Amino acid sequence: MKKFLIVTGIGFLILMGVLAYIRFYYTKTFSPEATVEYNQNGTQLSVAYNRPYKKGRVIFGELVPYDVVWRTGANEATVFGTNKNLIIKGQSLKAGKYSLWTVPGEQSWKVIFNTESGQWGVDFNGSANRDPKNDVLTVEVPALTHDKEFEQFTISIEQVGEDFELILMWDKTVVVVPISLA
Repeated sequence: MKKFLIVTGIGFLILMGVLAYIRFYYTKTFSPEATVEYNQNGTQLSVAYNRPYKKGRVIFGELVPYDVVWRTGANEATVFGTNKNLIIKGQSLKAGKYSLWTVPGEQSWKVIFNTESGQWGVDFNGSANRDPKNDVLTVEVPALTHDKEFEQFTISIEQVGEDFELILMWDKTVVVVPISLA
């Protein structure tokens, strides 16, 4: 009985190690991690996310369905951080760390900031691993079509005068979220 428990325990540890490897290393070879940072004049903005590739697939409307919450990247939920209070499309967002979710649409996207962060982006059913009661800000912005095709999902933070833009780009879609300091 003792040998059985030891062998079972070792088997369990090996299985957990393999699952951890698949989750944290193997999947990231297909969608590598990236961090985008803005750090000037005492203002710090950052986005930590995973960057999937298009690979000839139809992205929006198929791989990423319209009108369904998306983790905004791959693997873990995307994380947005700010050290300053912000105004996003007329709404206040306090300094802090948030998971960033989107609801892609053909003409516009909803962008959601949620107080929970650090979770895997989808649950066991493949749905967004987000608790809506932790949403603190939701804005709707236009979805623009660009002539250039972006092979890899990309997020950037650009300064425009005194304000900022959080820009999401993939396939031929560009989404711009306007941000101001509060």
